Amino acid sequence: MVRPANDAEFAQIQQVIARLKEARRQPNVRLAFKDGRIYDGAITFVERLGTGRLINVDREFAMGFNVYDIRAVEY
Repeated sequence: MVRPANDAEFAQIQQVIARLKEARRQPNVRLAFKDGRIYDGAITFVERLGTGRLINVDREFAMGFNVYDIRAVEY
């Protein structure tokens, strides 16, 4: 069963989506996740699906993410 988001959660998700759309053009982005993890790298983001991928070439690291798992986007 899916729990509907309240107004505060919905506004926060919309803000994260807007930041991710801008961050697609940046060479380096920092994603802070709700569980406390923080990763740096370049990102891809598919707004329609709400998913993306963070890639750090220097560390040879890549991971997928979902917009609902992200707390903050910095660039």
